[in-house]
Amino acid sequence: MMTEVSESFLAKFKEKVAAQGIARHFGLELEELSPGYARVIMTPGPETANILGMVHGTAIFALIDEAFQAAVNAHGAVAVALNMNLTFHAAPRMGERLTATTRELHAGRRTATYFIEVTDSQGGLVATCQALAYRKGQPLPFG
Repeated sequence: MMTEVSESFLAKFKEKVAAQGIARHFGLELEELSPGYARVIMTPGPETANILGMVHGTAIFALIDEAFQAAVNAHGAVAVALNMNLTFHAAPRMGERLTATTRELHAGRRTATYFIEVTDSQGGLVATCQALAYRKGQPLPFG
């Protein structure tokens, strides 16, 4: 269910995303946005390391969740996560740019399904996620 949104809404949406504390904390940057689609980047640094010195799964999940949040809410209506199934495929190198791309698979009246893919700078698959959103049917408060 594709929704028409204005360029001014999308610009305001991008500002809201950039202003989030969590986005600043993880260095998440929303590169591209349209209803049902988003691309977010992150370059994990030493502050994202786990006890093994690898990029912590929480940092990768934050990247995935940001791309999901952007894509599902870019329709202009409030939507929240119901379920997210995450699979890690390969450990990314610290300091390497990661990209999460979300695409909408199906959007119904109340639920929507999304697929999120995280790749490294060479296009290697880092993680995938299938996510289910609940569409509340209320306009975003800043729309």
